[in-house]
Amino acid sequence: MIKYALGCDNGHSFEIWFRNSGDFEEQRRAGYVNCPHCGSTEVEKRLMAPNVSTSRKQENARNELERKAVVSAVEKQHSTQKASAGKGTAAQENASVSAAAAPMLGGDAITQEAVESLRKLRDHVTKNAEYVGADFADEARKIHYGEAEQRGIYGESSLDDVRELVDEGIDLLPLPSLPEDKN
Repeated sequence: MIKYALGCDNGHSFEIWFRNSGDFEEQRRAGYVNCPHCGSTEVEKRLMAPNVSTSRKQENARNELERKAVVSAVEKQHSTQKASAGKGTAAQENASVSAAAAPMLGGDAITQEAVESLRKLRDHVTKNAEYVGADFADEARKIHYGEAEQRGIYGESSLDDVRELVDEGIDLLPLPSLPEDKN
């Protein structure tokens, strides 16, 4: 598949995917390629930058996949904790951020609510889970494989250990960094 940057005789720009360059030429000559804005069939290729896959792009793609896996685990853990806790109202969960942190966040209400939710999540974990320090990965495995009692834990772990835990299907929740942590 190849994506072409195209333009019509009325100055509109758009992109379309084709199986190969021959398909583009055949479809254009037959009048099947038209501008989605005005319907003109007078369409030509425009200058476009190639999408070259670099090791940095591949690493970024891998990191994004890992991030999505962790986010998925976080969402699953959060919904489980929320269901089991059964405490708090929607108003309490969506409370605004403290006045001290608001200027750092630019005052955006959605951002403030998100930070406050993260703060409450972190507070809940630190109050209701056992701190295991640098033994987090080992203890998480023991709990996952039934070698230790089922309980909430938190601690520190290397990025490599986190990747291994995710690969093993062990749900984990990274504790969020908050604006006040950077002071």
